[in-house]
Order: sequence, then C-alpha cells, then structure tokens
Amino acid sequence: MEKTVKYSILLELYGSLLTEKQYALLNDYYNQDLGLSEIAENLEITRQAVRDNLKKGENHLLELEEKLHLMQKINQIESLEIDKKIKEKIKKILL
Repeated sequence: MEKTVKYSILLELYGSLLTEKQYALLNDYYNQDLGLSEIAENLEITRQAVRDNLKKGENHLLELEEKLHLMQKINQIESLEIDKKIKEKIKKILL
C-alpha cells in the first residue's frame, strides 16, 4: 500500500486520538497534499519543526494501529467475499 494512502487511512481511523497540531500537520501533508515548506509558512514554524512533528504523528498512528489493528481488520473485511451491505455494517461496528 502506498505510504500516502496508508497514512491517510490511519489518519481517518485514529485522527481524533492525535493532538490538534499533529492532526492538522498530517492532514495538510497527506490529505491536502501540501509540502513541508507550505505547512511551515501557514503555521509560522520552521520546516524542520513540521518534519519533526510529522514524524511524531506518523509514529503515533503506527503505534495505535499496532495496538488496535483497525486498518488490518478493515482490510480483512474488504477481502471477504460477502455482500457489500454486510461489509459496511461490520465496518460501522468496528468504528
């Protein structure tokens, strides 16, 4: 799975568990496709600060996935050969 897609999914699943700053940085980078310099300028911080906070946020998302396995479970559900409505109901239960 492409890194951008992976983190975008993880952000959707676990974004509410991040700090507002981490969520904003990750959302700008992975979902809004902004570069480090653009984010730094928007937030009035250094490019290095953006990168450091981005890495911390990514690590936090990975730790949450390691503990909760929501993305893994959703991928398993997607691979099942069952009715689409049933898949959606299972996802709603998990989330």
